[in-house]
Amino acid sequence: MSAAPRTPEGSPISDGTRGVPGEPGTPGAPSTPLTPRTPGTAPGPEGTPRSGATGTSGTLPVLAEVVRSGFVEGHHRGSLVVLAADGTVELALGEVTAPVFPRSSNKPMQAAGILRAGLDLAGERLALAAASHSGEIFHRDLVQKMLVEHGLDAGQLQCPPDLPLDPVEAETYLASGAVRDRVTMNCSGKHTAMLAVCAQRGWSTESYLDPGHPLQQLIHSVVEEAAGEPVAAVGTDGCGAPLMAITLTGLARAFRSFVLAAPGSAERRVADAMRAHPEYVAGTRRPDTWLMREVPGVLSKMGAEAVQAVALPDGRALAFKIDDGGTRALGPVLARGLALLGVTGPVVTRIGAAPLLGGGREVGEIRAAF
Repeated sequence: MSAAPRTPEGSPISDGTRGVPGEPGTPGAPSTPLTPRTPGTAPGPEGTPRSGATGTSGTLPVLAEVVRSGFVEGHHRGSLVVLAADGTVELALGEVTAPVFPRSSNKPMQAAGILRAGLDLAGERLALAAASHSGEIFHRDLVQKMLVEHGLDAGQLQCPPDLPLDPVEAETYLASGAVRDRVTMNCSGKHTAMLAVCAQRGWSTESYLDPGHPLQQLIHSVVEEAAGEPVAAVGTDGCGAPLMAITLTGLARAFRSFVLAAPGSAERRVADAMRAHPEYVAGTRRPDTWLMREVPGVLSKMGAEAVQAVALPDGRALAFKIDDGGTRALGPVLARGLALLGVTGPVVTRIGAAPLLGGGREVGEIRAAF
């Protein structure tokens, strides 16, 4: 893997887009009818008409388009589902009942499984257990503290050594002479929590990532319960942990179930910790942090390959995946989805801003197309 700074998981800053837009503000607007806007007329691949609402001959709809100098030069297709407060599907674009790997959007469910297994985590530690952290100093310090608190050491972590996920932090990290490390890897908080509960229960800490391990079997059950559907497939995530495939509709249901869970339950404890300490879930320059900090009661978690799930405290929820994994389109699509849920304000504008540069100046944007 190149040592050059990388784009954070889910960051709207990628492939020609530039830095962090304006400062977040206070959201707030009543819910509005979920009516996709009329799509444009730019042709899709091989000249096929583009539709922002339904696929054509099995092709997924365009969720975002890349516009440079007024010319649509590319498209990002995908699927998106919006749930009403009562859990019914209010809007479905693309294939929302086909299984996907939610990637790190599964982490709240993994953290709930760790709690159910008996590990007593709270506050920043529980938020970090559900995190794809940016590798900032405060993330790395807390991982180290958690390892010491549970009698563990970094050599027991089975996530791969990595650089900080945040590109700004990665530059500083490399400039200091540091090298790839397991603690720095964005999933190290989750792996530390997994190791800790295994040590506490007397379960194997060597095979804690085996899908047949008692902890992973428990997490499998939590995923199915939260999603309201069977796990369709089990794979291996980028960090090495088992990864359970569910539908986007199931993913939205899972996030809805966490915000509506009874106080004190494992699911509610995870949701509350993430919302109270969003900087530990992501980082200081990440959309999940901005959103959970600025919108009261919202639960948000991005995943690799451009997956996103969000739930509002009244039970409304959304989940989507951009099919090509293009994280540069994630921000604009998320902002449009939030607007459909009635969430507006400076933070939504900030998340949705994805300008394109030409010669060092703004010449276009990546914009939602539904």
